[in-house]
Amino acid sequence: MQQWLKEVARGKRGSKDLDYQQTKEVTQRIISGEATEAQIAAYLIALRLKTESPEELLAFVHAFQEESIKLKSSNQPIIDLANPYNGRNSFTGSIPTAILLAEYGLPVFLHGSDALPPKYGIAMKEILSHLRVNVSHQAPELEKSLQEAGIAFAETEGYCQSLGRLRKIRKELGVRTLFNTVEKLLNLANAESLMMGAFHRTAINKIAPIFKDLSYQNVYVVQGMEGSEDLPVHRNSFIFKITDNETESFIVNPEEYGLSAAEFDKEIKLSAKEQSDITMAILGGEKSISHQYFYNQVVFNTGIKYYLFGAVKDIGEGIEIAKEQLMRQKGLRQLEKWQTCDPKKC
Repeated sequence: MQQWLKEVARGKRGSKDLDYQQTKEVTQRIISGEATEAQIAAYLIALRLKTESPEELLAFVHAFQEESIKLKSSNQPIIDLANPYNGRNSFTGSIPTAILLAEYGLPVFLHGSDALPPKYGIAMKEILSHLRVNVSHQAPELEKSLQEAGIAFAETEGYCQSLGRLRKIRKELGVRTLFNTVEKLLNLANAESLMMGAFHRTAINKIAPIFKDLSYQNVYVVQGMEGSEDLPVHRNSFIFKITDNETESFIVNPEEYGLSAAEFDKEIKLSAKEQSDITMAILGGEKSISHQYFYNQVVFNTGIKYYLFGAVKDIGEGIEIAKEQLMRQKGLRQLEKWQTCDPKKC
């Protein structure tokens, strides 16, 4: 480890990127336990100060993918919605959106862990527990849930124990590291489509080159709420489509679809129970003034995903389908199916 630390930790002017193979060797030493906690922490901070190259990030993603338990490949096209593992303080609209997608016949895979630095927000796992969804299924049970309910959630550290062993170091460092990106890209479900969030365009440009060496066929990266793939309805948002050769982008405007809403108070942090209650209300067709932003958010994001993943010809059509699903409480019934789906019987 020391020889590699000397390269990446030389300081602002002297630090160097490692190539793919060198970084793979570093990663394997981290995974095997050969690297000490001090060396791992030093390496992660050096990378943060230097900023990792696409090659370095790709080496980490590949190494931890190789250490992960993967679900069996499915004959159905799965959409991986990669939310930030450090949690959210605002409403996690990704959950009701995923449930609506599943109800419409688009299988969705969700994943996460207990909240991590630097935010320590409300984790998706915690919200789903309040919704009475089993968050500790084994791989065969997840495969069955995807097949029968069209949706599943994996507690990632149970499928990539090497990542779980780094939790202590990550918590002690308390800052973002490249693992905040790596954990989103393990592709445990062998999904062909991915939608993930990023905080700013610089991060998107850095991550874009690695997708040509990953297995996804359709990749969208957005500047969503709190670094998630969940777009707000108080401002316009960029959506980036990433292919092997280029990155295309376009803007979506909630006002164009009559879904614009005033920005919520960012000082108000919603608990897992509050987010669960809001999810139940929206899936049950409620459109109260107090939930208007969240209703618009779910309808907007669901409509966009229907369009991006080929279910409809335009976003407007997708939005109308989402509204009809909520009005007829189809999402609520789909959640009930997910809650009660015994993998041995469903």
